Amino acid sequence: MKPFFALSAAGLLLLCACSPENTETPVPVGTKPSTQNESSEVAGGEKPSAFDQGIADPTIAAGEEIYERSCAGCHESGTGGAPKPGEKADWKDRIGLGVEALTKRSIEGYEGKKGAMPAKGGNAELSDEEVSKAVQYMIARTK
Repeated sequence: MKPFFALSAAGLLLLCACSPENTETPVPVGTKPSTQNESSEVAGGEKPSAFDQGIADPTIAAGEEIYERSCAGCHESGTGGAPKPGEKADWKDRIGLGVEALTKRSIEGYEGKKGAMPAKGGNAELSDEEVSKAVQYMIARTK
């Protein structure tokens, strides 16, 4: 009976350690935790968040959530000529226009030489402020 109890307890501990609530990766003693600057991706191949990239502005962080929810579908793949955040060549001419002009184009929709942007990215439920935050996030991620 003792081996059964010991194995059961060990199995239960293993299951608890692997639960979704325990998402923090332990760092071995004597090593320093890695920083985002050491790699362009976080664990699991995911792209880094605004905070991982050292962007602490709350507007930019809010923009990241909006971007992930409503904009990433086109902008991560470049669908319809959408500029990919982080790709400086995609944003070179756009960033010079300024946040206000890019936000206006994103809210109203825009058709240019390199592609088209539907009004609010096709999500009419977004507020103008949310669109502005998403634009600011993409610019910050690119600079």
